[in-house]
Amino acid sequence: MQYSIFGSILTIGAMLGAITGGRIADFLGRKGAMRLSSVICSAGWLAIYLAKEPMVLYLGRFLAGYSIGVISYVVPMFVGEISPNKLRGTLSSTNQLSIVFGLLAVYVIGAFAGWRILALLGVIPCGLLFLGLFFIPESPRWLAMNGQQEEFEAALRKLRGKDADISYERSTIQEYLTILETLPKVTFINLFDRSHYRAVIISIGLMAFQQFVGINGIIFYSTEIFKSAGFNPSLGTILFGVLQVGVTAGGALLIDRAGRRPLLMMSASGLLLGNLIIAFSFLCKAYSVALTLVPNLAFVGVLVYIASFSIGMGAGPWLIMSEVFPLHVKGLGGSLVTLMNWFGSWVISYTFNFLMLWSSHGTFFLYAFVCLLAMIFIYEMIPETKGRRLEEIHASLNS
Repeated sequence: MQYSIFGSILTIGAMLGAITGGRIADFLGRKGAMRLSSVICSAGWLAIYLAKEPMVLYLGRFLAGYSIGVISYVVPMFVGEISPNKLRGTLSSTNQLSIVFGLLAVYVIGAFAGWRILALLGVIPCGLLFLGLFFIPESPRWLAMNGQQEEFEAALRKLRGKDADISYERSTIQEYLTILETLPKVTFINLFDRSHYRAVIISIGLMAFQQFVGINGIIFYSTEIFKSAGFNPSLGTILFGVLQVGVTAGGALLIDRAGRRPLLMMSASGLLLGNLIIAFSFLCKAYSVALTLVPNLAFVGVLVYIASFSIGMGAGPWLIMSEVFPLHVKGLGGSLVTLMNWFGSWVISYTFNFLMLWSSHGTFFLYAFVCLLAMIFIYEMIPETKGRRLEEIHASLNS
């Protein structure tokens, strides 16, 4: 029970971070929200490092979760707002690439270092983020939305280059904000108005499927999965991390070429296959059939699963979310969608151990069924946003 609480309490903190993250990003700015997040995350890691009892461990894990809840929303939004149209997909995918690179680093270091050293090392990227934010511009769209005209133009010029022609992009953003100023202040109920509900359904649906295909159960408990299947857990998790980095990098290069929909559909199909392979490996183990193949079958299934997730369902939902919400509802809408993501993460991370005790193969057959539903949702609901201006995407969703 304590193991499950420690694993899942991060997601409870992240849910609270998701609820407040949008308002923080609108009030303090995108950079201000990221800077606050880095401070809180550092406090969380230090609490874990210094802990002498379980409650302090839980507190540290909760604080780290809160900061992750804020930053998991703010970073995709910030990258989406500062990126040129033709590079938005690739640059947004670098967020997911950084996440899986961090996972790989922890898997490798964790094979040799204790958990207290890992917690202390977690403070380093927080410090780098805090300092690095002094050297990058604020989101031009946020500056324009808050009436900081000179800062808006300076930030846009810095992002596009001193010799670039920013007149068209500048006028497009300003015209769009002029329209937004005539609209009433958005409340939670307004998110489900005719003009916004499609963006809400698309974003919440993708985030729900991203989690309920079982990803955080596999990431949080990958060591236990490899142990259960009889595969070397240290080797398995390191190879797992290496594959994530490689495939996520490939997905980042493809997403602005192949488009969002094809990669999401390919990803969901591969997740279905990966879950089925893992399920069959545990089924063979349960009925003592082909026992010599079980470890390798489970290992292959996990690799197929994580490769498939990394190429589309990892970065795709965050990218789509950053593209479909208009500026005046991004704070509230993004918070709701991020809350859905972390609620799903909590459900999966908390129930995974109990599901595995119920039926190891049944757990992955259940996740496979969710993958099938995800494929139907992507086919029916997700628009292609490749190469389109954010303002153009918002207009098409309202048409």
